[in-house]
Amino acid sequence: MSPDERLEELRRRNRAAELGGGEERIRRQHKAGKKTARERLELLLDPGSFLELDRFVVHQTHDFGMAEQRIPGDGVVTGSGRIHGRPVFVFAQDFTVFGGSLSETYARKICKIMDLAMKTGVPVIGLNDSGGARIQEGVASLGGYADIFLRNTLASGVVPQISAIMGPCAGGAVYSPAITDFVFMVKNTSYMFVTGPDVIKAVTHESVSAEDLGGATTHGTTSGVAHFASDSEEECLALIRELLTFLPQNNTEDPPLRPTQDPAERRDESLQSIVPGQPNKPYDMKEIVRAVLDDRYFFEVQATFAPNIVVGFGRLGGRPVGIVANQPAHLAGCLDIAASVKAARFVRFCDCFNVPLVTFVDVPGFLPGTAQEFGGIIKHGAKLLYAYCEATVPKLTVITRKAYGGAYDVMASKHIRGDANFAFPTAEIAVMGPEGAVNILYKRELQTTADPGFSEARIREYREKFANPYVAAERGYVDEVIEPRDTRARLCAALAILKTKRDANPPRKHGNIPL
Repeated sequence: MSPDERLEELRRRNRAAELGGGEERIRRQHKAGKKTARERLELLLDPGSFLELDRFVVHQTHDFGMAEQRIPGDGVVTGSGRIHGRPVFVFAQDFTVFGGSLSETYARKICKIMDLAMKTGVPVIGLNDSGGARIQEGVASLGGYADIFLRNTLASGVVPQISAIMGPCAGGAVYSPAITDFVFMVKNTSYMFVTGPDVIKAVTHESVSAEDLGGATTHGTTSGVAHFASDSEEECLALIRELLTFLPQNNTEDPPLRPTQDPAERRDESLQSIVPGQPNKPYDMKEIVRAVLDDRYFFEVQATFAPNIVVGFGRLGGRPVGIVANQPAHLAGCLDIAASVKAARFVRFCDCFNVPLVTFVDVPGFLPGTAQEFGGIIKHGAKLLYAYCEATVPKLTVITRKAYGGAYDVMASKHIRGDANFAFPTAEIAVMGPEGAVNILYKRELQTTADPGFSEARIREYREKFANPYVAAERGYVDEVIEPRDTRARLCAALAILKTKRDANPPRKHGNIPL
């Protein structure tokens, strides 16, 4: 074979690999409102930066007529590229090839880039669109999944791992995304579940559609499995690019700085009156969050799940920070099971990747009720407490109004290694609210007195004595009581001082978080 013929052979093989399952299957993919694996990578990565690996890999199965069906790449496109100029490793499952089903060699391709990511300290992004394990391969396919799960686990907390669900993701396939740090989904075209609608109907006699069972809205709102639910694939991939601007490449680096023209000492007069004078009146905590961040930009995570707590990323003086904030506009800002788990997971992620934590507190306590107690609020609330206690990144806290009972302790208090703890003059730091405290302290008197103003007078007395930030400030549990308009300046100054903070936990294999 001449050199020209050899070059033509290479080009032919490249064309075959790029065509995937063929033009007809590509048309079907587009008709379903989905892009191909390669089209998705073009949108995700910086133009011209993709370097493909294992383009010519094929499966090694001979059973069930598979020997005659060998397609280069075998259903997954893998390689490296750049996002905002920074390297990433990627894989994109190709639904046009055997429905994206995973084979032993397919899994080996994914494992190769994950191993490279660990060695080089680079994030891994997986674009999932697969019918699951390749049935023709039996246990070899299942073993491939386990190989991936192991690497997901070993990479956890070492390099950021991001999963985008852009089609079906069912059965054992769901557990790789579940281990990763962030899960993105696309409304109406992607779904995740362990068992599908047909199996559920056969076993439990429940009728449910794939979308209702495991669609983006379900996992973004009800289960909390998805961190982002996008309206389109383009939006989904753009959000991944945006998320990475807040994250370091690995656990040994700091998050990337972004210069800002927003002055660190900027005052916001609207904050002076944002917290209502009436203790039970709601307000939107996100207004405070946006007011203090650079350019008022807040990148919220899990916005529709457990909205009584708000988590997400922003910047202070150009430096990325993780925000955790009680939301008094939902459930009065109470901590419940869903909110505790949501915030705990986010706190632990930030601690893994050196992202300082800024916590805004307005919490009347843990949500009461049999549903919460039977559901294990003690155990789940302890997850958030554990996460904050364990975190060694800089921890800044602002108490805007209520900080009652155990929830005060949990929300990055000074007692669990809070570094800079501030309070508004409207802060109420106490064991419980004035009404509840008076009912306990004066129970006997309330039963016997005929004075209708007795209770009101005692409540007013308690509020003046304890429902303020000054008792805590006198003991050093709050570093400073600040005017709300100065919040940004204080946080920026504290963060600058804490830039070189070093702290550590006792030597151990790992702690035993209450799961």
